Amino acid sequence: MSYKAYHFNVEPPQPGSEILMAHLSELGFDTFETNENGFTAYVDESVNAEFKPEEYEFEDFKYSLRIETITQSNWNQEWEKNFEPVYVDHLLCIRAPFHPKAQGYAQEIVIMPKMSFGTGHHQTTRLMCKAMFDQDFKGKRVLDMGCGTGILAILASKLGASDVTGIDIDAWSAENSRENCETNQCLDIKILQGDVTALQNETPFDHVLANINKNILKRDIPLYVKSMNTNALLYLSGFFTTDEEELKEVCAKLGLEFLKSAREETWAMMLFKKR
Repeated sequence: MSYKAYHFNVEPPQPGSEILMAHLSELGFDTFETNENGFTAYVDESVNAEFKPEEYEFEDFKYSLRIETITQSNWNQEWEKNFEPVYVDHLLCIRAPFHPKAQGYAQEIVIMPKMSFGTGHHQTTRLMCKAMFDQDFKGKRVLDMGCGTGILAILASKLGASDVTGIDIDAWSAENSRENCETNQCLDIKILQGDVTALQNETPFDHVLANINKNILKRDIPLYVKSMNTNALLYLSGFFTTDEEELKEVCAKLGLEFLKSAREETWAMMLFKKR
């Protein structure tokens, strides 16, 4: 398996990058990494998603595009060469095995991603992690939907959750999550490969974590709600600040109570409770 990486150089970077990422999300791109000159969008080559520059011209900004195919071996090499530890305030350090142990953090997670995403560098992952530290996970049953490298599932376990399940549709991500769970000595976490239909065989959860793009969230939130206990919390991220109201409407129609939101740059997360 390999990924296509679409490297966008955007001038000016904002709001051009946000506008382009919104269009790419509609096309099926589900992972974005921002930088000072624009961003990179990733898509699995098996997904029928293609961006055609001639169909997207804008008056307010200009952009250039370079497309790269990333194989498994290249992904690992590039990641190891460029990865730096991620710090979430004083709460969490996310590092690789080749980094020294950090001091002064409440929790530490060690990851080595394969062909999967979720290293903690993205704003949405940090937003989710921060929100988790504000809630009680002790003895709770937790779902990490679209688990990627397993960071959120591992953090839930470290925060005291008694029963954690991670689900990802991508085989590399599921395998990588299992390896990272083992590295962090979270051997009780169950990782499944599949989509939201895997919830049919699961008993209800107390916390549901979903850091996925807006279109998938809109489609799958009703099934998340069915898998939640009364008073369970639903954490949503993976979308832009401009998408908040649209997702609030979806959740309100399902009887979810909006508790709070948080933002980092153009990205957002929201927390809801099932009544």
